[in-house]
Amino acid sequence: MDTQLAIQTDVSLKSLNTFGIESVAARFLEVRGVQDLEAVYRDPFLKELPRLVLGGGSNLLLVSSRYEGIVLKMVNKGMAVERDDGQSTYIRVCAGELWHDFVMWTLRNGYPGLENMSLIPGTVGAAPVQNIGAYGVELKDCFYSLRAFDFHSGQMVELDREDCAFSYRDSIFKHEMKDRLVIIDLTFVLPKAWTPNIGYGDVASVLRAEGISDPTPEDISRAIIAIRQRKLPDPNVQGNAGSFFQNPTVSAETLAQLRESHPNIPSYPQSDGRFRIAAGWLIDQCGWKGKQLGRAGVCATQALVLVNCGGAEGGEIATLAKAIQADVKAKFGIELNPEPSFI
Repeated sequence: MDTQLAIQTDVSLKSLNTFGIESVAARFLEVRGVQDLEAVYRDPFLKELPRLVLGGGSNLLLVSSRYEGIVLKMVNKGMAVERDDGQSTYIRVCAGELWHDFVMWTLRNGYPGLENMSLIPGTVGAAPVQNIGAYGVELKDCFYSLRAFDFHSGQMVELDREDCAFSYRDSIFKHEMKDRLVIIDLTFVLPKAWTPNIGYGDVASVLRAEGISDPTPEDISRAIIAIRQRKLPDPNVQGNAGSFFQNPTVSAETLAQLRESHPNIPSYPQSDGRFRIAAGWLIDQCGWKGKQLGRAGVCATQALVLVNCGGAEGGEIATLAKAIQADVKAKFGIELNPEPSFI
């Protein structure tokens, strides 16, 4: 084992996942740059271990009490303008930066475009894995490229938007490149010709209530932060991973059939002619909002959020999730897919 690497052993992950679930990493390394990953790659023992790349711990469910591989905690920092072509600003940011801190930095420095994704938990490096999104905007809309370390070749690689195969809460990092690439930094392209995007959810009504008819990027950010704080529990107070299920997508024919018995079902048209259904509404209709199963529960203000009611194990959260999936399937014929990764 490379003696220069500051490998820790038997490290508790409780404070490093937003569900607040106790699990122990057999080996743990804070990654401050690509040189740490290169050292892991060169070590014949470490290279062959299972790897868990950890950002903010906001999109995983630790169902095992112990992880026997190596946890790579990304802590590299830095963000700066890379170039300006007159039409857009290109900003490079390191994987270990908190996503919300990055969004606030762009707004303070006059680079709008990310404001609709304010207050999303987690790190920048984890964002493309999930293709995070909120209030009508997704990461792919402003993504330019990323650099990652490839554990197959031991080399750095660069991927553009097409390479990443982004789709709704999905990317190549969940499939072909899972357990292979470790993202080091990302470059975003933010157009100077900014237009507000306030057509999704409660954003427009919040702005109207404040008497704002011509919102700035900062106005939109503040409105979205207020909405999220009102609807979503603070993981520092009650463990959760934000939205636990993806909003399912159905065909126009399926939606028409559902409306025969559920005329008020909320739906959002997609570019391919299909419709996205609000998973929180489906769960609420099954009577789960505010309910508890053992030490796991469903948030009383947002049925899409599962919560740790105190001392829950990952298996208890998973059991609750399966019960909800079964009820939604029985009532609506729709499969709900979890957003977090189960580890």
